[in-house]
Amino acid sequence: METARIIPCLDLDQGRVVKGVRYLGLRDAGDPVELARRYSEDGADEIVMLDITASAQGRAATVELLARAAAEVFVPLTIGGGVSSVEDARRLLRAGADKVAVNSAAVARPELIEELAAEFGSQCVVLAIDVRKRAESYEVVTHGGRRPSAREAVSWARTGARLGAGELLVTSMDRDGTEAGYDLALYALLAGAVELPLVASGGVGDLEQLAAGYLRGGADGLLAASIFHYGRYSLREARERLSQLGVPLRSLPPGQSAGEPGWGTVLR
Repeated sequence: METARIIPCLDLDQGRVVKGVRYLGLRDAGDPVELARRYSEDGADEIVMLDITASAQGRAATVELLARAAAEVFVPLTIGGGVSSVEDARRLLRAGADKVAVNSAAVARPELIEELAAEFGSQCVVLAIDVRKRAESYEVVTHGGRRPSAREAVSWARTGARLGAGELLVTSMDRDGTEAGYDLALYALLAGAVELPLVASGGVGDLEQLAAGYLRGGADGLLAASIFHYGRYSLREARERLSQLGVPLRSLPPGQSAGEPGWGTVLR
């Protein structure tokens, strides 16, 4: 059985971590460097940092800020926001990212995925997909959920896999920030259609919902934001509860603490 990953997500805007509902009504959640350090020390398996206004504003992610955060963590770090070229990705990887997420630019120019995979390897390329439910299917949306694309989510995920993406990070825009739970049908659909690691994102309000992403949705990456940012649960509490619910997690080597360099076995 594949080990699950607990992944705090830091949505960035103007140099701060923010959280809203469907990327709207953003409120401050703290300093990204401090939060990244805390989550790394407390037992996150990975951390995702997304500059959520970069594409809508036509700019690249803020590299200097991300480099400072990367220097504070000892777990894999995925960075995204405004990535539209090999050079954009190179800057983020040099700043300390382990993986780079692409979204809007890849929808506009799918060959970007192929170019990134050829340059850096598929293990560094995360295809981020934002979706909204449309009748009986799911439509891909871009630019922070602001623009419909007319692409269907499963078809787009398969295209991304064929072009060389190494992982999917899929956000339900209908659930994002609502704390109503993951869209389990969406993730089960994608998990059955594409043989790539799948990160579920959007809607987690408690630890039972977090576990359901793995147990019922088929996702091995369990992403959440609000429940960690505002202190409802700690990463240690999440690990304990998910283990109780039967979600397999990586364990710490004897005598080592979460957050130390090399702790656990990192699954890519």
